[in-house]
Amino acid sequence: MLRHTRGRAYDELAWLAERGPLRTRGARPVVRDIGYFEPRPGAIEAFARIGAGDQLRAMAFRLELGQDLRWRCTAVELGGPRPPRAEAD
Repeated sequence: MLRHTRGRAYDELAWLAERGPLRTRGARPVVRDIGYFEPRPGAIEAFARIGAGDQLRAMAFRLELGQDLRWRCTAVELGGPRPPRAEAD
C-alpha cells in the first residue's frame, strides 16, 4: 500500500508497519465493521473496527482521487500511540 500513498500518509504507514500495532498473541485480528464518509467529491474517509480476542481497535484513513483518476491514501490513523510530527522547514 505504501506506493499508493501521498504526503504524510507514507510516513504514517511506514511507522505503523514497523511497530506492528495489530499483532497479537493468540486470537487473530478480524475486521468487525467498516464504514465511510464522503466529505466532498473525490475524497473518502473510511474506517474499520478490528477485533482480536477482547481487544477492539479502530483504523481510519483518507483516500483522495488524483488528476490521473487514481485513488491515493493521504492520511491514516490507528488508535494508540501516534508517530512524531516532523518539524516544518
